[in-house]
Amino acid sequence: MDERSMKERFEGDGYVVLRKVLNAEELSAVRSELDRVIREVIPAMPREHVYHEDKSRPDTLKQLQMLHTHDRYFHDLFLGGRFERLAETLLGDKVVGKNLQYFSKPPGTGQPTPPHQDGYYFKLTPCEALTMWLALDDVDDNNGCVRYVRGSHRRGMRSHQQSNVLGFSQAITDYGLPEDLQNEVDMPGSLGDLLVHHALTIHSAGGNRSVARSRRSLGFIYFAGRSRPDEAAIHAYQERLNENLSASGKI
Repeated sequence: MDERSMKERFEGDGYVVLRKVLNAEELSAVRSELDRVIREVIPAMPREHVYHEDKSRPDTLKQLQMLHTHDRYFHDLFLGGRFERLAETLLGDKVVGKNLQYFSKPPGTGQPTPPHQDGYYFKLTPCEALTMWLALDDVDDNNGCVRYVRGSHRRGMRSHQQSNVLGFSQAITDYGLPEDLQNEVDMPGSLGDLLVHHALTIHSAGGNRSVARSRRSLGFIYFAGRSRPDEAAIHAYQERLNENLSASGKI
């Protein structure tokens, strides 16, 4: 896809899908490095950056936060390379890399992701940011593909409330309006595909209902340089979240 078409789709729909952005050798390297991080780096990471569906079961690893701050390989993947340049192209600005996340929905235990807008967490003025979702497995409805609401980024921020879903603590309160359901689009994908969505684009995902299929991905978050985060609000939200997760035994 050429750059102009890519930007038009992103700006018009609130998302764009880029197929096979990494070749087989690159994907093998990413997955190998993730295996190393899970084996060797997680023990030294702060507990608020490591989420399991069940803390007593390492095989239920759900999410890693701020991966680029804990490992040089993922720092270099996230900052200064092709993904950062793509974010600058789509947002039309220099960007600030905020978070590189690892997501996993293990077979049979991976829970659905509630409808939400990433910008609710970001607390930006203006809300100009994007998230990239790199598939590290083939993904379809059975193991939890992403679902977008086309054009929802043009209708502003919706009201959110606590969801009680680990890793996705907020959900839209009134999701299911006609404009939501009429514009829902499932996004099945293949290993190496990249989904990119605006921070105001409503999205969700199913749980992993499969018996043996993994559903792993990387999430790259970039803020436009012209946007300004409310650091006090972000800190207060994160403190409340960590307290709730600790009290419930999740971290």
